[in-house]
Amino acid sequence: MSNIYIQEPPTNGKVLLRTTCGDIDVELWSKEAPKACRNFVQLCMEGYYDGTIFHRIVKGFIAQGGDPTGSGTGGESIYGQPFKDEFHQRLRFLRRGLVAMANAGPNDNASQFFLTLAATPELYNKHTIFGKVAGNTVYNLAKFDDVEVNSRERPLYPPKILHAEVLGNPFDDIIPRSLRTSKEKDGGKKEKKSKSKGTKNFKLLSFGEEAEVEEEALIEASKDIKVKSKSAHDVGNDERLSSVPALDTPGSHLAMPADKEEDAAGAEAVKKKLKRTANEAKVGEDEGPVELFGEIKKQKAEQLLALKKEVNDLKKQIRGSKSGQVSDEQATNSAVEEAGVNEAVVEFKKEKLKYITEKKNLKRGNESREAKTLAILSKFQVKLQKAQEVPEEEKKEEEEEEKREVGKERSRTEEGETEDDKGWMSHRLHFEGHEVKVRDANVQEADIYEISDPRNAMTQRRREASKLKMQHLHK
Repeated sequence: MSNIYIQEPPTNGKVLLRTTCGDIDVELWSKEAPKACRNFVQLCMEGYYDGTIFHRIVKGFIAQGGDPTGSGTGGESIYGQPFKDEFHQRLRFLRRGLVAMANAGPNDNASQFFLTLAATPELYNKHTIFGKVAGNTVYNLAKFDDVEVNSRERPLYPPKILHAEVLGNPFDDIIPRSLRTSKEKDGGKKEKKSKSKGTKNFKLLSFGEEAEVEEEALIEASKDIKVKSKSAHDVGNDERLSSVPALDTPGSHLAMPADKEEDAAGAEAVKKKLKRTANEAKVGEDEGPVELFGEIKKQKAEQLLALKKEVNDLKKQIRGSKSGQVSDEQATNSAVEEAGVNEAVVEFKKEKLKYITEKKNLKRGNESREAKTLAILSKFQVKLQKAQEVPEEEKKEEEEEEKREVGKERSRTEEGETEDDKGWMSHRLHFEGHEVKVRDANVQEADIYEISDPRNAMTQRRREASKLKMQHLHK
């Protein structure tokens, strides 16, 4: 790897990409790829890459990003159009951690770039290399290989560039486009402010007293115009149009005439009657739902009581079965009565009772479970010894009978008969004898092939001997 680093030219410029997979330091080859580096640095200064994702990840190959749309088809360069490729003899895709421009064809570079996750020599002279990942941040590239990807090479949870910071700018003349627009806006505002109208200074000689008089007349005329407009009711002399408003505004009168007071009292009485009738109607309507709600409550209470009774009865039955109050016969009878026609349930319950009774009859004295199992094993050993102590004549007869009864046993197993034969205890396993053949080295068999190594000394001597024989024959 050291020879690869020595072949690469020195860098000039540095950018820090803060991503969700960790920081990535990118050192730039600004002399070898000036257009690509200028484009990358200015986009980083403008915050173009902030919040963008790595929309394409090919494990063991590349991680591509730099598209603000996240689709892989967007992005623009600072030049307003795609710029040309910049290839260099000393910059090759021989290792991971290289930064290059992504394109859709030759001379089609915009804002998208990719990071190599391994050596990719097939990309040489197809993509412009303009930087490399430096320092310990190379190890953060391994996290891209662990990202889950679908069949279209798009990550399910894509890594994101949080912020791009320019640590070393190799181009002093770069001015971000955001700063240019802000300066232009500020200059426009200043010009507009300078165009604002100013107040006239009548002390100057160019105006004189006449100008001051004209200005005062204009001010008075404008005041007359600003007065509220009057309607035809106020201005006209028509008898049919009254200047008194139709609606009484608050505070417009202090006292009410006697007729109006009587009318107000009658209106209040009518309002009270309407309120009473409305309240009575509401009470009548509410009685029905209240009664229904009470009935529902009663039904729920009855259901709860029935459930409580059933629970208490079940508890009593369980306590009685535990204390032994119910006998086995009564339990079987009740099981038969409850099961009815279902015979399978009856048989199951009978077997269950049988095992329960056997469990009760078991001795709970000094004999433990281990002792019982040992006793059963000892009985089985005694049976095996007795079966093996059969005389030799009987053994021969048994072997002959076994050969005869092979067919009979097969037929029995097919018919479903049980096997109660205890002959298997005395049976012994026998194997057919295999004769070991001794091979003669001088005899050649068809299955044996000679293997001659030309490098072996014996084979070399044989060849020389055969050559000498052939020479004598020809002579």
